[in-house]
Amino acid sequence: MDKPMSYLQKHPSITRDRVAKFLADGQWKDVNIHASLYEARASGSPAIEMEMWSAPGQDRPTFEHAVKQEFAPIQVGHMFGPSWSTHWVRMKVQIPAEMEGKHVRLLFDPSCEALVWSDRGEPLQGITGDGGDNYHVDYTVTKKAKRDEHVRVLYLEVGCNGMFGNGGGLIGPPQEDRTFRLSTADLVVYNDNAWALYYDMEILAAMAKNLQDSPRGWQALVAANDIINEFSVGDQKSIKSALNISAKFFAAQGGQGNHQVYAIGNCHIDTAWLWPYDETKRKIARSWSTQLDYMERYPEYRFAASQAQQFEWLRTLYPSLFKRIQEKAKTGQFIPIGGTWIEMDCNIPSGESLARQFLLGQRFYKQHFGQTCDVFWLPDTFGYSSQLPQIVRLAGAKYFFTQKLSWNNINKFPHTTFQWAGLDGSSVLTHMAPANTYTAQVTVSDLINSVKQHKDVAYSNESLYLYGNGDGGGGPLEAMIERLDRIKDVDGLPRIKHAHPNEFYEHVEKTARDLVTWKGKLYFELHRGTYTSQARTKQYNRQAELLLRDVEMLSVVAQSVAHGFAYPAAELDRVWKLVCLNQFHDVIPGSSIEMVYRDSDKIYEDVVNSGKALMESAMTSLFSHVAAESVSKATGVLFVNTTAWPRSDVVAVPGLQGPGVQQIRERDNAALVVAATVPGCGMSVADVTNGSADIEAVPVTAFKDSKGNVVLENIFVTAKISPRGHLVSLWDRREERELVPKGCAANVFRLHDDVPLFWDAWDIEIYNQEKYTELEGTNVRIVDEGPLLASVFVEVAISENSVLRQWISLGATTPRLDFDCSVDWHENRKCLKVAFAWDIHSDVATYETQFGIVQRPTHRNTTWDMAKFEVCGHKFADLSEHGYGVALLNDCKYGFSTLGNVMSMSLLRAPKAPDANCDMGHHSFRYAIYPHKGAFGEASVVREAYQFNVPLVQLPVDATSSADFSIMPFFTLSGDSSVVLDTVKAAEDNSSQVVVRMYEAYGGHARVKLSTKLRVTRAQLTNILEEHVEDAKLVVLGSKRSVDLAFKPFEVKTVKFQVKA
Repeated sequence: MDKPMSYLQKHPSITRDRVAKFLADGQWKDVNIHASLYEARASGSPAIEMEMWSAPGQDRPTFEHAVKQEFAPIQVGHMFGPSWSTHWVRMKVQIPAEMEGKHVRLLFDPSCEALVWSDRGEPLQGITGDGGDNYHVDYTVTKKAKRDEHVRVLYLEVGCNGMFGNGGGLIGPPQEDRTFRLSTADLVVYNDNAWALYYDMEILAAMAKNLQDSPRGWQALVAANDIINEFSVGDQKSIKSALNISAKFFAAQGGQGNHQVYAIGNCHIDTAWLWPYDETKRKIARSWSTQLDYMERYPEYRFAASQAQQFEWLRTLYPSLFKRIQEKAKTGQFIPIGGTWIEMDCNIPSGESLARQFLLGQRFYKQHFGQTCDVFWLPDTFGYSSQLPQIVRLAGAKYFFTQKLSWNNINKFPHTTFQWAGLDGSSVLTHMAPANTYTAQVTVSDLINSVKQHKDVAYSNESLYLYGNGDGGGGPLEAMIERLDRIKDVDGLPRIKHAHPNEFYEHVEKTARDLVTWKGKLYFELHRGTYTSQARTKQYNRQAELLLRDVEMLSVVAQSVAHGFAYPAAELDRVWKLVCLNQFHDVIPGSSIEMVYRDSDKIYEDVVNSGKALMESAMTSLFSHVAAESVSKATGVLFVNTTAWPRSDVVAVPGLQGPGVQQIRERDNAALVVAATVPGCGMSVADVTNGSADIEAVPVTAFKDSKGNVVLENIFVTAKISPRGHLVSLWDRREERELVPKGCAANVFRLHDDVPLFWDAWDIEIYNQEKYTELEGTNVRIVDEGPLLASVFVEVAISENSVLRQWISLGATTPRLDFDCSVDWHENRKCLKVAFAWDIHSDVATYETQFGIVQRPTHRNTTWDMAKFEVCGHKFADLSEHGYGVALLNDCKYGFSTLGNVMSMSLLRAPKAPDANCDMGHHSFRYAIYPHKGAFGEASVVREAYQFNVPLVQLPVDATSSADFSIMPFFTLSGDSSVVLDTVKAAEDNSSQVVVRMYEAYGGHARVKLSTKLRVTRAQLTNILEEHVEDAKLVVLGSKRSVDLAFKPFEVKTVKFQVKA
């Protein structure tokens, strides 16, 4: 009798559902493919016997420590816990005789994460339990069991956290009392043919679903339906017959003109996020050991891993595993990539920090893998600085990969493969995976989207495809690699192949035509709250960056001048690595759990304490012979200026006494001293023994006017603070210009509702600006009346739970008006901003970025303008029109907004996930207003912002013994004032060489002369890696050596001097 005809073309949805049920591990698993996946299974004694030892608290002991402890028996059903605890399972495995000659696997599901160890202490493979897409619980015990198998001993290190930590939901704060059930501990033998059929059917089902109404979609549905009709549970012949059906379908290949996908496995391990750093160290071992196993089984498989810090942890904690990775790197299967120390945030770190990320990362890869990276690999961060193309090029790389802009919530980024040009015009070939993910699962829909969502396919008919479980680690699974093998060249889909990312970029370079160029920052239209969340972390980062800047410069000088002083290269390397670690793209942005910030605070305290000790060591080496016995016995103060231009400041010196002290500051009883015209990279001494000494400044005054306003006045400006604490007038006395519009005010605190759509710590939404309360100050009173400093105190009740105290001060030597804030902050999903209305008209505002500036619209004409309602800036924001402007300076804030003539700065947020206590507690910070004649490009805003952030280094001294003492300036920079001397350090490979890094800050051509008193014998230009680019002409004139340098707009230059010992 003939077989009944199928009428599936009349009921395709029913047939597709039939295919889905055939693959489902649910109601029908006893009669579908799942009933045939295993040939044999054994559990319990004698096949598996288990004992366990639990580490105390949240300790993560080593293998060597754990195996010496006392173990107690456990069985399937045991509950591991609580959250973050560690439990070591010792397992005795006796393979049953009936498994002889078979590939035997252990299925071990602790419902959390684990690492399999050999009894010799070798990390073997990671485990991820509890189901879901990340589920991976099988480990190969032996590929071919023997007749008389001996008892094997394995250890399993169980960590009580899921792939994504221990939170409730994806981003909820951790639940501290979670437990995890040991649900499975079995030995199994796979039915290889059944598994092959399962993978075939996954592809057929997906093609039938995603290619509906196309011939290939119909063919896939017919093949899948025929396979189900052929299949019979327990009948191996039926499975082989079914495989013949699928083989015939997959034999039809695509055309040569098909889109080419380059596939690369990865697992993108967040260095910290919903888990702490210490758990990441174990995630690395779990994830990468698993991938090494796949490389043995699939020779064509390629896997890329970034972040030199993670490799360094592995090298230190799992040295045998690191050596295995080095061997696979030589074969090209394991691909170290990225070029940076960690996958950093690119909004908050300074330009020098970004340079150090590459310096540390590329040097590590060169040292341990024999080569640097060509691809800057950063799939998941929250915006990309406009100076990155130049920095990438200067770090020896030339390609860039990301995909994060696919998350934009207002405008869709218009390109996939393009040239990205930075501030200075440098460009890097850039690609954003059109599958719009870095954790793809090797699905038919992803491949279709790799073509469908490719916005530049007319110019480049290829794309990168990153697959593997990620964020929490894991990486590709066996099923993904099997699926990829089946679809590498099949009609109806793009071609796909395992590849090194370099292969993709090199092919694009050779074959792409007419690629477009995108100029400037890649602004991310989401996660704008990361400019502000975790304020203390951002403040620590700024402090650390600038402290290490001073330490390096003074250490270079001390090594050159002070006998016996050795540049502290090893310690500076250590602390810079810590600073770079905390710049990870979920730490410094403020989007990690509270546990992470407890760790990062300790790291920053270490960095700051070390930096201060190094600073003291350098200063002692330079000035010990003039230093006072104590500050109370000092007769003068020595000031060191680490900026490259002369400056005069009113400086607070706690504990200083003497008849020459003109004023004591009220709030902390610090003596105020004028540091007059301290030369750039130089020093001066202020003598406080003479009570009639010239204070080098016209006195500043404070008084109340007839309207009750407090007036602060010096020779530059007159500032009026209303009884509500608002700045209602700022009069430039030299220009005779009022800066605050009539009826408006500046320094107005606004408390905004701050409830985003989902990403709590990450997002400030545009509607945040619609709903706020203006706060009023009280208790406004004068606290300092001059002659060096005039100050007014203001208290602002934020709510019943929070209060802000502010000191507004005007010094005698500057038009800059300073605001020192102390806040007790206890809010729920609120954002505190401070706003300034100026009588300035401009369509753009200017913000500092790494090694330069970026301008943003002050209007909302288009959706692209509107999307930038909150932007990132560093030490300043500036609003200028022709002839005049006002800059807003700060010492630790990064979130800004300018709409029309109103500038605002975000100060504090109060999100509740993933850290339920984010930013709760006490905060201290400073900001300032700096009015200036001339537009931004004609004013000294950059210098003023540096001075606000980089205080003069001070040392109490004996004024008499230091009267004729001078050892500086050791560096001078003359010529165009737009060039900033940012860094002076010893070279990485030779501390007798000195590296000086400068940049053009305003966006114009410039010429400068860099001079030094160091005994320089050679000068050369280098890249960021301190590798030779070209020789620089060294001019010797007396004791000075100099080089003439020409800068292009926003160019970064590095000069390396060879110094005679």
